[in-house]
Amino acid sequence: MSIYEQHLDACAANYVALSPVSFVERSAEVFGDLPAVVHGQRRYTWAQVRERSARLAAALKALGIGHGDTVSVMLPNTPEMVEAHYAVPALGAVLNTLNTRLDAPLLAWQMNHCEARVLITDREFAPVTAKALELLRSEHGRQVTVVDVCDAEYTGLGDRLGTMEYEAWLAAHEPLARLEGPRNEWDAIAVSYTSGTTGDPKGVVTHHRGAYLNAVCNAATWTMPHFPRYLWTLPMFHCNGWCFPWTVAMLGGTHVCLRRVEAAAILSAIREHGVDQYCAAPIVHSLIYNAPEDLRAGITQQVRGMVAGAAPPAAMIEGMASIGFDITHVYGLTEVYGPASVAVKRAAWADENLSEQTRLNGRQGVRYVLQEGMTVMDPETMREVPADGQTMGEIMFRGNIVMKGYLKNPKATETAFEGGWFHTGDLAVMEPDRYVKIKDRSKDIIISGGENISSIEVEDTLYRHPAVLACAVVAKPDAKWGETPVAYVECKAGATVTAEELVAHCKGLLAGYKVPREIRFEEIPKTSTGKIQKFQLRERARSTSAIE
Repeated sequence: MSIYEQHLDACAANYVALSPVSFVERSAEVFGDLPAVVHGQRRYTWAQVRERSARLAAALKALGIGHGDTVSVMLPNTPEMVEAHYAVPALGAVLNTLNTRLDAPLLAWQMNHCEARVLITDREFAPVTAKALELLRSEHGRQVTVVDVCDAEYTGLGDRLGTMEYEAWLAAHEPLARLEGPRNEWDAIAVSYTSGTTGDPKGVVTHHRGAYLNAVCNAATWTMPHFPRYLWTLPMFHCNGWCFPWTVAMLGGTHVCLRRVEAAAILSAIREHGVDQYCAAPIVHSLIYNAPEDLRAGITQQVRGMVAGAAPPAAMIEGMASIGFDITHVYGLTEVYGPASVAVKRAAWADENLSEQTRLNGRQGVRYVLQEGMTVMDPETMREVPADGQTMGEIMFRGNIVMKGYLKNPKATETAFEGGWFHTGDLAVMEPDRYVKIKDRSKDIIISGGENISSIEVEDTLYRHPAVLACAVVAKPDAKWGETPVAYVECKAGATVTAEELVAHCKGLLAGYKVPREIRFEEIPKTSTGKIQKFQLRERARSTSAIE
């Protein structure tokens, strides 16, 4: 035994398990008088948010919620959602944030799969939630305790589904003396479900250590100052808001809540509350730079946006630069707590022309500082591809900012971690500076006549046409070529363009075999986070091909 292992044990004085819950206690202690939450007419300081979260924890504890129990929430970006991120983990319980766009059968399936014991739900979602609860009882034989949130900012109709109303429930309980973290930082903090586009969703289980480290990484990656004013354009149900509920707590910042993600509401909140940071998928950024100029009037502060959720088109990066918003591109998945890599901007890039800056910033970049590994490998040989910008492989991660695994799915977990790395399924190249650039999802590569076509490359070309607001390219079965690219397009308000014009536009920028054989002007299905649902478009393309 080494001398450094003798009489030098971990103890309460020198070791505490890492948990982002500690950020809330610190901000309440140090910045208790500073603003923490803004929502409509409601304003809470950090001392008040800590007390409300401690009351929520006490109320849940009174229901018997403790270590390893699941609490589901069906909430928009409101103070109650922020409080759930602080209170549930403080009990050693596991937070399950439900996607508010899901249908009743899927909501019921998820709550049953994670064995939810309590559901906190906003009145706005009462119709679908009521159906989900009935299915949970009738098809899965599970009962949950339901708590209703009656947010004054929601003016629509919505029935009460439970026997307890959130504010009265909190008022009936004295706050816990302290929001404690777990004894073991490997304990689960949340379970988030993937989209389930190829079968049942997978429950991604994350831990306190990873959430803590990724919250810190968010601040380091973005060089966030103390007291940021952060706008919730990103749904907190998506990867726990990319861990930003805990990042904002760490920095003593202000959560500016938003029930609706619309250009006018976003820009009004930025102006009224001095917002300086927000996160969103590319489509939300596009809403901002395509908004009428008068909606941006009065915004004089530097606004910084983080983009992820889909490969950002060059037109989006250029558009945000044109209105003076500074954009940082990050990349990740639910399995790595949201973003886990970043296109770190180098000073020399500022000397490049706008087109080259856009290309450089559009890459998925390099690993977060506290993520131990990110590379591009041949999934068959598990060898790193050369950094030549040409050889394609699969992006893989390893380190502390990787999930525990998939809930009740050991086979999927084993497959995802094969070879000691997390396999993302994203195909990419590694450029000479070791920045990673995605070429496509493995399932989104179009193979036409033996040639690989990157749907992202074709989409990027379409986005460069001034009339295109949103687009997606998928494979359509073809008797001669096997597959050919078909493009789905939405135009900007007031803009018109023909299919022939878009094809001609693509021919001027792409090799002939990459040009879409068909342009369809249709509404493009998207998730609530703005990600385009290509699996629906692939189904459309296949079904119309069969008819033809």
